[in-house]
Amino acid sequence: MSVSSAATPAPDPGWIRHGTAAFRRTNLALFAAGFATFGLLYCVQPLMPEFSRHYGIGEASSALSLSLTTGVLAFAMLFAGGLSDAWGRKSVMVASLLSSALLVLLSAWMPNWPSLLAVRTLLGLSLSGLPAVSMTYLSEEVHPDSIGLGMGLYISGSAVGGMGGRLITGVLADFFNWRVGVEVVGAIGLLAGLAFWRALPPSRHFVRQPLRWRSQLGRFASVLRDPGLPWLFAEGFLLLGAFVTVYNYLGYRLLAPPYSLSQATVGLIFGIYLIGTFSSAWMGHLAGKLGRRKVLWTAFALMLAGVALTMARPLALVMLGIVAVTFGFFGGHSIVSSWVGRRAGAAKAQGAAMYLFAYYMGSSLAGAGGGLFYAAHGWSGVGVFVGALVLAGLLISVRLYRLPPLVGVATPATPMSRGAMP
Repeated sequence: MSVSSAATPAPDPGWIRHGTAAFRRTNLALFAAGFATFGLLYCVQPLMPEFSRHYGIGEASSALSLSLTTGVLAFAMLFAGGLSDAWGRKSVMVASLLSSALLVLLSAWMPNWPSLLAVRTLLGLSLSGLPAVSMTYLSEEVHPDSIGLGMGLYISGSAVGGMGGRLITGVLADFFNWRVGVEVVGAIGLLAGLAFWRALPPSRHFVRQPLRWRSQLGRFASVLRDPGLPWLFAEGFLLLGAFVTVYNYLGYRLLAPPYSLSQATVGLIFGIYLIGTFSSAWMGHLAGKLGRRKVLWTAFALMLAGVALTMARPLALVMLGIVAVTFGFFGGHSIVSSWVGRRAGAAKAQGAAMYLFAYYMGSSLAGAGGGLFYAAHGWSGVGVFVGALVLAGLLISVRLYRLPPLVGVATPATPMSRGAMP
């Protein structure tokens, strides 16, 4: 049976549902995990202008501090799901978080640019155990009625972490130096990893499977045969590619005339990420009630309007555009990531891995490529590049609107299916 025809599981009293203590513990743990993962990953983003100044490198070269990490992360996550099938979901996630925090602490003391890039490359490998496996854990353990809200709350943690990591390093780099900021983020990540280890309930629906790579390849092939999943993977590529490109080069624009903002002020602008804590949960829940296909296009339309606003000169309009891009991105990611979990059926781990492979390759390729547009044409080049990515995502979302529903999945008209529409 193909992944697209997998039926919704029968009700199970062991599932985690909203309103229960287990749901609160799960969301506390995954909020901490999202906070740590994305704080550790993106803490270098506001430091890219500082890296350019300190090491005498260009914009595209400085972006490698993030693009190398996300590129390795993308490939490593293809295998992380299979390892979690054999070793267990929680154990892989805990090892991933703690080792990643230690690597970030180490990166703060690297003496030169090549050694810093080497540690950031290893960070991509260690981080891979959390994002793909956390999606699989939620799909396995959380009731379909609550999966949209659960995924949205997890992504809210990633929003706070992404904002916190960037804000901390951006502000501390201005008052002290960039190494102090990175070290503080690493210490916070270590504490969050320990909180995750303690709070996350053990898996109740996980069935350990031997690590057979041939079987894993068969599951990946079944995922790619689904009529909807490859398009959802493309949406992930476009979403994060557009979003990361905007934030990678925002600092360069705002530090330069006519704005000439300080590094601390630019770091504080990353507080806009807090909008993601609302939009991911709200749009995820809305999509669960109305159907993902009916809501996804609005996220891309909002991002496209935001990109257009960033092309204006007044700082207020630029900031309003960044708000719109951020709101649309987090809402779109919440919808698409939960949709992948619902469509992948028995191949949830492989579906999540393929989605996140495409997602982080978007960050790696578009994030670095945007530097070439910035070097050649300034922010107008970045705006055209990002606008093209978002427009492609909008067109794909229209195509997904016509995607046939999953066979065996109840419609919103039935009592037990709210939030389960693909």
